[in-house]
Amino acid sequence: MKKVFLFLFALITMTLAACGSSTDTGTETNGEAGSEEVKTKTAAETEEKEKLTMVWYPNESGADLKDARDEIGRLIEEETGIKVEHQTTTDYIIAIESIAQGNADLAFMGAQGYIEANNKSDSVQPLVVSSGKSGTLEDAVYYSWLNVKKGNEDQYKDGEEYSLDNIVDKKFSFVSNSSTSGFKVPSTGIVSYFSEKDEFKDLTTDDLLEGGAFFSEVLYGGSHQGSAVNLLQDRAEVAAFCDVCVNNYIELVEGEMNRPGAVYQVKDDAAEPFNTVAGEQFVSISVTPVLNAPFVVNEETVSEELIEKIRALFLSDAVAENEKIFIPEGSEFTGLFSKSEEGLERFVEVEDAWFDPIRELSK
Repeated sequence: MKKVFLFLFALITMTLAACGSSTDTGTETNGEAGSEEVKTKTAAETEEKEKLTMVWYPNESGADLKDARDEIGRLIEEETGIKVEHQTTTDYIIAIESIAQGNADLAFMGAQGYIEANNKSDSVQPLVVSSGKSGTLEDAVYYSWLNVKKGNEDQYKDGEEYSLDNIVDKKFSFVSNSSTSGFKVPSTGIVSYFSEKDEFKDLTTDDLLEGGAFFSEVLYGGSHQGSAVNLLQDRAEVAAFCDVCVNNYIELVEGEMNRPGAVYQVKDDAAEPFNTVAGEQFVSISVTPVLNAPFVVNEETVSEELIEKIRALFLSDAVAENEKIFIPEGSEFTGLFSKSEEGLERFVEVEDAWFDPIRELSK
């Protein structure tokens, strides 16, 4: 287990050090529209755009995050004078295809989704990511968890430490095979761990996509929230999901946050879909750092001048201090990003090469 964690952490840390730091409201539409083919506009044709379409993953498409989405849209509208339309989705692929094909101008997506969109269209490029506690790229990570229901955690122990050995033949829930922390990172870690054993020396991530080869059954939650509910409603015995996508719905009740053995409980007043599992508890048996998710832009549909306006807005102190964007401790607002006690978190500029550790996981 330690080898898996150290391998992934070292890969991410080395690339972070090499890259360094580079220094209202839209009308929401159903994400199914993202699958329609449209003619891609050139940047020159977008200088007088009437609207900017921002597409969101299923994780950020829920009603509980509408105010957070709207605040970001409002700020962009004020800065650019262009109406922002939010495209919420029910599927990762819809969001990826929307930004890659030019059906959307902006997107908030995980590193793996960004890489897939960039592979489809080099015009999809990162704008910013949220920083770590230092206010820089140096610690701009969140965490991928493997979790089991409270009461079952002892099955996954080897002495005093947690082990992956007993996840074989279990019912397992991923998020989506386009999810960074809900598939790419955990599947790579599982293959890295088990391929050192003779029985699984030929194991590949493809073997984890469906039941029969390694797991008895494989489910996909469609979102991190959905994968968590698969676990808590006993459809899965082990589930992958990340800390930041479920933090609004849970609370730590035992152990240390983002460490194996931490016990979390669903809040009594948790919004959908957690309202059906209020009070249920789960335990993280594996925790791996992951590069923060970027806001990205399609450079073919948005002019360079407009891109720079939007980037400057995200990098501004006004956004860093906006309590609906970076939520301070103790706030009751349900948002996307949070501030630690130090309060240094903000958006920071990022380049494509910063995501190379995630690319390396696919090689």
